[in-house]
Amino acid sequence: MDVGHGHMKDGGAATETTAAAVPRSRRVAIGCFTAVLGVMSGGMIAVLISKFVAFVTRAPSCAGIPTCNWHIYWLVGAAVGGISLSWLAVWTLGKPKRSDSA
Repeated sequence: MDVGHGHMKDGGAATETTAAAVPRSRRVAIGCFTAVLGVMSGGMIAVLISKFVAFVTRAPSCAGIPTCNWHIYWLVGAAVGGISLSWLAVWTLGKPKRSDSA
């Protein structure tokens, strides 16, 4: 009746299965999917920020588009959004799960 040893064995098994819970192919797929979402959302948010900056600085307006230099804002926002969202998603998948029973 070695209760402590059995508990360690269960804890060790849980740690091993938690670390290998998400296969690499799934992480790559989720990272690519979230990168596309991050590019689109980051670009749109950056264009909104460019519209705000143009309003505050009273920049000249261009007909038919939000701001004259929207493409620069969109490229920077798309890069930041694509990298950050996919990194956060993959990083979250790689973290070991916490056991609430302590």
